[in-house]
Amino acid sequence: MSAIRVLVGVLGMDQHEVGAVAIAKTLRDEGMEVIYTGCFNTPETIVRTAIEEDADVIGISSHSWEYLYYMPELIELLKHNALDIPVVLGGSVITEEDAASMRAKGVAAVFGSGSVMANVVASVKSLAARDTAH
Repeated sequence: MSAIRVLVGVLGMDQHEVGAVAIAKTLRDEGMEVIYTGCFNTPETIVRTAIEEDADVIGISSHSWEYLYYMPELIELLKHNALDIPVVLGGSVITEEDAASMRAKGVAAVFGSGSVMANVVASVKSLAARDTAH
């Protein structure tokens, strides 16, 4: 079985990539192949890169409230391109209310401040397994 391919990036003008780098390293250490896109991505660049890199899961790190604007657009672009790639959103500013809203809009999993890294890893593995079962 090939390694799980996870695209990790930051959307919009959010410059806080410490969390994205930390999760990228953790996923890599767990045997996953990580495609790190860094900061200043648009939903279009994330979707294009996910297609080009054959990503199993997309991970978005957000430490500003821009996810409220960009995540619905990202989910819509995935649907428009008939892509069934689960999206995981993580970040320190995500409230419980926003997490529920993001899940309702199609985000597969949301991790806010204080999340346990082992739970993030387990979620990514589970989502990738679901993706390959289709």
